[in-house]
Amino acid sequence: MLVLLPPSEGKATTGDGPPVDLDGLTRPELTRTRERVLDTLITLCAGPERRAMDVLGLPAGQADALQRNRVLRSAATLPTARLYTGVLYDNLGLADLDGAAYARAAERLAIFSGLWGVLRIGDRVPPYRLAMGVRLPWLGALAGVWRPALAEAMSAEDPGLIVDMRSAPYAAAWRPAVPTVAVRVLRERIAGGVVRRSVVSHMAKATRGAVTRDLIVAGADPRSPEELAKILGDLGHVVELKGPARSGAPWTAEVILSDPCEPGH
Repeated sequence: MLVLLPPSEGKATTGDGPPVDLDGLTRPELTRTRERVLDTLITLCAGPERRAMDVLGLPAGQADALQRNRVLRSAATLPTARLYTGVLYDNLGLADLDGAAYARAAERLAIFSGLWGVLRIGDRVPPYRLAMGVRLPWLGALAGVWRPALAEAMSAEDPGLIVDMRSAPYAAAWRPAVPTVAVRVLRERIAGGVVRRSVVSHMAKATRGAVTRDLIVAGADPRSPEELAKILGDLGHVVELKGPARSGAPWTAEVILSDPCEPGH
């Protein structure tokens, strides 16, 4: 099993290790594309501040992110496991895993990034700001920049089953050819006697983190969508499995949360 994760907007602000070694990151065949994206980002952030903030979609008050981007070549790094601090990663709780579970996480989690392409939790990179949905000057839409490089680099992966927790911009950068189950989270409530289901972004991120943690802690290694659904049910999640909507599309596992419900481990 390989679980695909998005990064988080929330990140640590400082590192404690040596500058990034691009050749030492997961999938060194991505180095050339990493160089292109990194150099373009640094050039953008070294230019007019307003333009850089507009391109990166940064709100007023986050100009400090530009300074971090300007010094990415020399900035201190930290493991990806400690870099991302958003809701999904809070619920994943990598720091709380025991040694065996952490080793499984290192093997079975792949984190997609607008700057680095894909990372494992042991890769050391500096704090940065660059979402996959950005269109960088001189390069264009990042998902399109990364798509051919990731298609080649990830073709060697043979995990048996891929569990896709990514949001749409990151999913657009690489669509696996092997059996894949995309995880959706829906809140279910009854209004006027009618059952209604909706997506709530914060709750969806928290639940994806909790589901990922449960799979890692349990040592689960499903080989089919049906086996994944059964495992998640045994772990206490309410799941509805739906087949591919069209040829080549992923299966979908809908995790249903009854309102009120707080996702947890």
